[in-house]
Amino acid sequence: MTLSPESAESTEATVEQLEQEGDIAADYLEELLDIADIDGDLGMDVRGGRAYVSVEADESGSLARLSHPDTVQALQELTRLAVQNRTGRFSRLILDVGGSRDARQKELEVLVDRAIARLDEGASQASLPPMSSYERKLVHDVVSSRGFISESYGEGADRHTVIRRS
Repeated sequence: MTLSPESAESTEATVEQLEQEGDIAADYLEELLDIADIDGDLGMDVRGGRAYVSVEADESGSLARLSHPDTVQALQELTRLAVQNRTGRFSRLILDVGGSRDARQKELEVLVDRAIARLDEGASQASLPPMSSYERKLVHDVVSSRGFISESYGEGADRHTVIRRS
């Protein structure tokens, strides 16, 4: 089934709906932090058609257990499910814990630079490890800014990005 442009537009969340997603996500995360006895301040934003929720702390170590990329990904999925349960809509919410997204962005830039170095050494293409759709989007943006092209291949947990010269 193909969505017409009109139905595709109607499936996109409004700013008000995204703000509601952020509020629901913040409530859910606040409860989780309370259960785990972890101090954190929650921030919410809407940009690029997504709700962004961040968890920050004054003490640098208080979020260390939660800021590992795999943990952030799992928390993000749980939070998305909590939002979907309350709203009845799929959520594309993005969660950041203790600056984990910025740290991951830098790691992905290093991965891309290493892949480009392999291309400079004569490889016809360079594959990156499987990653989430959000991370692949970040990789595609970095690759494009470096003047190369990238495509995603594979299904589910095996989906990965391949970089080539343009």
